[in-house]
Amino acid sequence: MRRVLCLLLAVCLLAAAGCGREESQADVPEAPPAETPEAVTPASPAQAAPEEPVFQFTRENFPVLDGSTSTVPLAEAAAAVLLGEEPETAAELIQFHKTTASYRRLLDGTAELLLAAEPAEAIWAEKAEMGVEWVMEPFALDGLIFVVSAENPVGSLTAEQVRKLYTGEITNWKDVGGADEPVAAFQRNAEAGSQTMMKKLVMDGLELAQPPTERVVETMYGLMEAVRGFDGSAGAIGYSVYYYANDMRMAEGLKILQIDGVDPAPETFRDGSYPFTSPYYVLRRSGQQAPEGAKVLFDWMLSAEGQRLVSAWATPR
Repeated sequence: MRRVLCLLLAVCLLAAAGCGREESQADVPEAPPAETPEAVTPASPAQAAPEEPVFQFTRENFPVLDGSTSTVPLAEAAAAVLLGEEPETAAELIQFHKTTASYRRLLDGTAELLLAAEPAEAIWAEKAEMGVEWVMEPFALDGLIFVVSAENPVGSLTAEQVRKLYTGEITNWKDVGGADEPVAAFQRNAEAGSQTMMKKLVMDGLELAQPPTERVVETMYGLMEAVRGFDGSAGAIGYSVYYYANDMRMAEGLKILQIDGVDPAPETFRDGSYPFTSPYYVLRRSGQQAPEGAKVLFDWMLSAEGQRLVSAWATPR
């Protein structure tokens, strides 16, 4: 499924890209006549200013990418387009290590450019301690979404109800309009990008209840599987990011909940009506610490062409 999405992204960008027009040489004005005909000399052709060489991506200079799991299809599509390779071949260059690990790889210089969700608080402290400077710009929007079993009759929660489910104040689905069934609230591990989003966007300073060990899941796919197969009942709830759950089809067999009566979708992320929305960032080291390829790709992701590719994957910034 990830490879199929990558191919679709690459095709979408190539279809959207227009053909560049050739520039014509400007007509050269004639030299003004001299006071006597004998002094007239032919006009010299205008000298065109030399153009700066255009950076060409190759496998040798393509930056080492890393970032959040949900951005892997975008990274693969970008590599395919910029290198002129088939998506399956370009995908060999993309080895992501999830959000927090990818930030640490940027800090130690192993990774050269990130496509990632906001870092955990620990990363900011490590950055300050190491004295590393980076350039960080939002390039897309995503939303934190909540999933339950398709058998769960609840289709919408308020933001306040979500908080109470995850502080442990609400422990039974009947208290939010569902069946008389205990709530099993799954969480991600502490350093997951979606866990950072959960704390920042949803909990509003409240502490998450400490779940049983078996309800803390290391991967987004694992969380989907845990909710889907929980104990033969519809009591589980979990969270992920929209483009992983929806566009990558990882939420099949599950129900994505409305929040405050609003569906998570690109248009509700853009207009701000969906409450749990957050940017993805493109990052590189500052100044001379960043190789040329990372600087060029950083700028390209924010350009009109790069944003066309983003729009096939997520909501552009």
